[in-house]
Amino acid sequence: MLSLQLLYFWNVMKLSKYPGCILAICLLFANIVATKAQDSWSLQRSIDYALANNIDIRQQVVQKRLAELTLHQSKMARIPTLSAGLNGSYANGRNIDPNTNTFITSAVTSYNGGLTAGANVFSFFYQQNTIAANKYNYQAQDKLLEKAKNDVAFNIATAFLQILLNTEQVHISEVQVKLTLDNLANTKKLVIAGSVPESNQADLEAQLATDSVNLVNAQNQVIQSTLQMKALLNLSFDQPYVPQIPDNIAEIPLPRLDEVDPEMVYSAANSNNPLIKADQLLIKSSERSYSAYRAQMYPSLSVSGQAYSLYSNSAKNGEPVSIKGVQSVDVGTVKIGADEYTVKNNVYEYNMKYTVIPFNDQLSNNFKQTFGVALNIPILNGWTYRTNTQKAKLNIETQRLTMEKDNQKLRQDIYTAHANAVSALQKFYAASRGVDASQKAYDFATKRFDLGLMNTIDYITTQSKLFNAQINKVSAQYDYIFKMKLLEFYRDQKIAL
Repeated sequence: MLSLQLLYFWNVMKLSKYPGCILAICLLFANIVATKAQDSWSLQRSIDYALANNIDIRQQVVQKRLAELTLHQSKMARIPTLSAGLNGSYANGRNIDPNTNTFITSAVTSYNGGLTAGANVFSFFYQQNTIAANKYNYQAQDKLLEKAKNDVAFNIATAFLQILLNTEQVHISEVQVKLTLDNLANTKKLVIAGSVPESNQADLEAQLATDSVNLVNAQNQVIQSTLQMKALLNLSFDQPYVPQIPDNIAEIPLPRLDEVDPEMVYSAANSNNPLIKADQLLIKSSERSYSAYRAQMYPSLSVSGQAYSLYSNSAKNGEPVSIKGVQSVDVGTVKIGADEYTVKNNVYEYNMKYTVIPFNDQLSNNFKQTFGVALNIPILNGWTYRTNTQKAKLNIETQRLTMEKDNQKLRQDIYTAHANAVSALQKFYAASRGVDASQKAYDFATKRFDLGLMNTIDYITTQSKLFNAQINKVSAQYDYIFKMKLLEFYRDQKIAL
């Protein structure tokens, strides 16, 4: 791309006087050529790389994984709940004995633990509808991921075509610079010979400056479109990207206009477009969510159970080791005949030895189990369940309107793309005829200019018309290719060059 521009600066700056500049320019040009040869990107390679690295696709992958986790959790919610607990405490002073529930004045250390289980028996299919809603939502996220991939692939193809168009414009600008350079060289010889006035040389030098600016602008457009491609690819901006240019852009396979009739394309797109499929799945998900919210307004039946035990250092067994004393205690009186006798009982006082009941024995003695059945009947809950149900019903209507809007936009985009394709084809035919006419005019002008029958200004004007006609033809050709590929994309949901 830079060869003709370097040639122009070579002539203007007289760099041939400096041998070092010759080597530097050769090395610069060789480095550019080597870079191009090292890393060539085809359209398919660009698409494959973007599918693995594009940020929009990676974000949609995260959304799909979140939907998958939500679906998995709703399935696991059908499994009965089970939890375990263990508590320990230490209290000093006046406390309640956890074994006898009496007040004692002592330091008490206690531990208790248990298992608690619960299960939903019937809730008017709340869990089943929730699972179905999450399943449809997960499938919708998968379709949205497919849509994101298709959109990225199409954007990559569009950016690829833009680079090719800008590259082709660079080639046309290079030819224009070369033609002007050749005319300038011949004019310089004629000026030296005195055949033409020196103003002819000045006019061509001015034209060469204009052509060089056009070349630089065209090269900058290549750089800009390449940067846009790197952003789509999520490619490092310092990494080279050189597109693999087709041998003949005119040989890119395109469908005929009768093969992409707008109504036919819409019918195909309506059946395989991932956005439309995602809308359909989201409607089903909303309907199941509505059923799940309705189920919350009805009674639900659940069961629960618990196993519990306790250990405390205050639970002790006493064992007499010796008699400390005997005390006679009156029990009552007995009358035998006329005599009355007092009955006494000896009460023995023992020296006791207390030991803490072993851990396993306490767990066994304090072990208890409970089982319960609960019927929950919602009566007043701040209108929460009914409001949620009404919101879910409105969400169904919202999703249906979204699908209707997406269908309408899809049909509008297809009809617009078809109209643009017809217009682009007509522009291409007109631009082709314009190039043929401008080329003939330029050929005649060149002969007249070489014979001295045309002044420089008129010749430059004719040359500029040919240049503009060539640019218009290339632009129209790529525009037609893009419009036809857009219709092909709507129809097949794939893109290829």
